[in-house]
Amino acid sequence: MSQSAHLKEFVVPSEAAGKRLDVWLAAELPDVSRVRIRQLIEQNKVTLNGESPKPSQHLRGGEHIAITGKVELPPLKAFAENIPLDVVYEDEDLAVINKSAGMTVHAGSGKNESGSRGTLVNALLHRFGSLSQTGGELRPGIVHRLDKETSGLMIVAKHDQVHRKMAEQFSRHEVHKTYLALIHGWMPQEQGTITDPISRDLRRRERMTTRRSQGRAAVTHWKVLERYEGKHGKFSLLEVKIETGRTHQIRVHLSSVGHPVAGDTLYGASGATREPGYLGTASKSASLGRHFLHSSGLQFEHPIKNTRLSFNQPLPAELQAFLRCIRD
Repeated sequence: MSQSAHLKEFVVPSEAAGKRLDVWLAAELPDVSRVRIRQLIEQNKVTLNGESPKPSQHLRGGEHIAITGKVELPPLKAFAENIPLDVVYEDEDLAVINKSAGMTVHAGSGKNESGSRGTLVNALLHRFGSLSQTGGELRPGIVHRLDKETSGLMIVAKHDQVHRKMAEQFSRHEVHKTYLALIHGWMPQEQGTITDPISRDLRRRERMTTRRSQGRAAVTHWKVLERYEGKHGKFSLLEVKIETGRTHQIRVHLSSVGHPVAGDTLYGASGATREPGYLGTASKSASLGRHFLHSSGLQFEHPIKNTRLSFNQPLPAELQAFLRCIRD
């Protein structure tokens, strides 16, 4: 590769003969995704012997390739909003945030502008300004997600290289996530693993299920931290670790074994626990207002600095208050 007015230049070696242009360039530029390579070619920012090629063009060896510009990305549909954000860690490459319950991570592709307000992405854009674009114009910076009513730790990528490297860590199961979940009832053992595949519920599309014969592999490990029995019923506080990141994985897995997450009405829990009234006194309820699931621990390797990072976040105040209530 030589330096010139072009951003990068290559002479294709003979051993690359027969390879697709986009595949070969992606291998030569490991910090650039194949999607971004294709965009460069399609936007005529790559020349092959002075002409504009197609991404699928096969090489013969000896060609001269020049990258003449950068990808022109469409304007973000998501926009910045001044929304409070709890930043646990930040450097020039990434951030770790503590998401509050009730905040949607990003708008769906079918949302109009008014439907995309108040999301975590809006808050991130206001706080950080520039974020990775690998996830698309509606999901800048988002490497992984938490459900709307799940609180806790999340990683945010500030640029594409970090996003790609973190996605690789997730795919290799090298990012370790720990959750705290309060479930209805008592687990029969002190710890265990649920491995039922998860797929979309065909009758209720907003739900996932383990009851269909086909589904995506999912692994959930759980351990009982504390058991409760009182006027509001029986509960178990679990430490949960997942090897996969399926939609609603913890919630659907725990519900599938008869122990839904407290407050998770979508998967069979009641919205409140109720203490029976005696001798004409009124009954008392313990209302949660969200499901009791919190991303409490996160460990991963910094994708640029190659140092191990570890974060822990205690239960938010409303979940601590609910525990005190069921203990009484």
